[in-house]
Amino acid sequence: MTEQRAGIGRLTAAIVAVAATLPYLTIKTLWLTGDPVGVSDPALMDNGQMLGMNALTFAMEAAGLLLALAFTMRWGMRLPAWLVLLPLWVGTGLLSVLAVTTPLIVLIGGLTIFSGGPIQTWVYLVVYGGFITLGVALMTAFALYARDRWPAVFATPVRLPFPSATRSFQEVVAWGALLVATAVGALRVVMAFDGTVQAVQNGLKALLAVGGAAALVALVRRRGNGPFWRPLALAWLGSGSLFGWGLFSMIVRSTGGPLAYGGTGVADFAELFGMLTGLVMGMCGAFLLAERSGVGHVQPGQDALERQDREGDRQPADHGHR
Repeated sequence: MTEQRAGIGRLTAAIVAVAATLPYLTIKTLWLTGDPVGVSDPALMDNGQMLGMNALTFAMEAAGLLLALAFTMRWGMRLPAWLVLLPLWVGTGLLSVLAVTTPLIVLIGGLTIFSGGPIQTWVYLVVYGGFITLGVALMTAFALYARDRWPAVFATPVRLPFPSATRSFQEVVAWGALLVATAVGALRVVMAFDGTVQAVQNGLKALLAVGGAAALVALVRRRGNGPFWRPLALAWLGSGSLFGWGLFSMIVRSTGGPLAYGGTGVADFAELFGMLTGLVMGMCGAFLLAERSGVGHVQPGQDALERQDREGDRQPADHGHR
């Protein structure tokens, strides 16, 4: 693979992403070092569980910063694929929901939804503003990075044939994931009518769950006439959202502390099975991409049907006319 210098679009998006992490990392650093800036109840920051969650979320944001830096450097093109894709899969699953729903929640409930708690309103504005900016910028930088590093993903159709030793298993997994994701999505739709600001998030998570699982089925069965990247993007976001939010919720509720808000049995069920379904979908997608990568090395703009012709994918009758 020939390393490419980051273009102006990728460079700009990555720089914006890096800048978007700095306010959040600054606030978390102050909290972890004992400065209760922006906190109405300073004792909150002394809670052991709260310290642990602050350290975890600091590490998550720092990972986003490092990935954004990698997207601007040539050495970023040499990183192992899993080291890029795994944290981006979880991170974009989390950030995509926040980037879409936060403006809607503020529009519906106003800034009053951030008042009355132990955290001052301006902190929420800084933090969620950073999340929105980071989500948009990081996903843009990653898309441009992926286009340069794995051009076949963007240049081949969904129906591109390739040998697969696990296709039958992938189909079983994909159909099973769609079934469970539909059930999880239905539960989230039910929870979306609880009259709280979480209703907006539950609605989007339901759409991503079902849409992502349906896209995975299309990828595994090679159904569709469009480019491969379109259903892949939906399956990526849907599975990442299921796993990322499910895992984060399980960590918060299992550790206790101020953030471990009481959830209903239905909510816990949705988070647990969402996490497991997202994990299964992600593993299925990893098998698919690994097998497909062996035949997907084409340059952007190369006609996929011509490539199939060279590899002998056409019927024998077609060869007989040559």
